[in-house]
Amino acid sequence: MKELTPSAALAAVVGGKPLPRTEVVKQLWVYIKKHGLQDAVDKRMINADAKLREVFGKAKATMFEMAGLIGKHLK
Repeated sequence: MKELTPSAALAAVVGGKPLPRTEVVKQLWVYIKKHGLQDAVDKRMINADAKLREVFGKAKATMFEMAGLIGKHLK
């Protein structure tokens, strides 16, 4: 897997070192679960805090949208 460098906004969540896309998604889920950001009623929805709002560009995103939204933040 090719390692990609996260943007500053994404690095605030997953760290600044280059990671494969799969590891970035894994680290995002660690962050989401640690901070209780998964919606209690609809587990497919992620309620963004201030750091994730910078990455997602909106207050809520589905787990399916998440991979597409982080693509803009990886080089």
